Amino acid sequence: MLFVDNQNITDPRRNLALEEFLLRQAATAEPILLFYINQPAVIIGRNQNTLEEIDPDYVKENGVHVVRRLSGGGAVYHDLGNLNFSFITQGKGDLHDFAKFTAPVIRVLRELGVPAELRGKSDIFANGKKVSGNAQYASGNRMFSHGTILFDANIEHMLLALNPQHLRIESKAVQSVRSFVANIRELLPELMDIHQLRQAILRGVFGTDDPPLYKLSDADWRRVARLVAQRYDAWEWNYGRSPHFNVRKSEQTPAGVVDVRIDVDKGLVQGIKFYGSFTGTRDVAELERRLAGMRYDRDALTAVLSETDVTLYFEGLTSAELIELLY
Repeated sequence: MLFVDNQNITDPRRNLALEEFLLRQAATAEPILLFYINQPAVIIGRNQNTLEEIDPDYVKENGVHVVRRLSGGGAVYHDLGNLNFSFITQGKGDLHDFAKFTAPVIRVLRELGVPAELRGKSDIFANGKKVSGNAQYASGNRMFSHGTILFDANIEHMLLALNPQHLRIESKAVQSVRSFVANIRELLPELMDIHQLRQAILRGVFGTDDPPLYKLSDADWRRVARLVAQRYDAWEWNYGRSPHFNVRKSEQTPAGVVDVRIDVDKGLVQGIKFYGSFTGTRDVAELERRLAGMRYDRDALTAVLSETDVTLYFEGLTSAELIELLY
């Protein structure tokens, strides 16, 4: 097995691009181990609808990255308190065998005094609480099995970011989540930081603090950068790849009741219809045609409506109020 040093990169787009590069283009048949720690981010599963998994206002206002990964499964929250690991191997014989890839992590945690165990198919628990979730992906004749370890993650921020219904977050909600998940830091009998945990797992896998390395060339890093630009920093991947969905909202507004139905596919507004008791001097069908084909994205909608006299269609309604109804 070889170890890849990610050069302390904390940008989730670059770390996921690096993982994909190692999966598809690494010039070795040896298994590879990669660690990474990310800035605050919601990492969306391959087949998920992004807008059903996040609070878009919270992630924008707080600079939380939203990035889709290659593997399936649910959305997870990363911050500087999560340690992420990825085993990249030749062949697909170990696909769905999470026990093989979580075993060294569990062994090290136990050696550190944390009673870790694999539960269900792919989760690591300790003291009855979840401390790690894992997922896998295969491409060609290679696969990776990756997971995130809650070391000292901010549970309250996790709730706020993964909050698609815009629910009010109260302390009891945070406590409820804390009753199900735990940070490893709370379970360790001795003080340790996330980098020491990383080193302990590295030593547990390789039996040394100085493992053999797979080194990326300058050309390799340029390929990683291209993957960032082409996929992980692209709206089309992170949002536009979301499956078809419909939005329906109805509110009493200064213009009267406005009921809007929006059909969204691949992140684009395929059709939009307004119903209700609102009044205006222009046919609302004009606005419906103008919005069709746009990204279903707050900034994109704002750009169009800021140049539109919304009161012509909805008397007494501002463009900002209409945005809140649409998104």
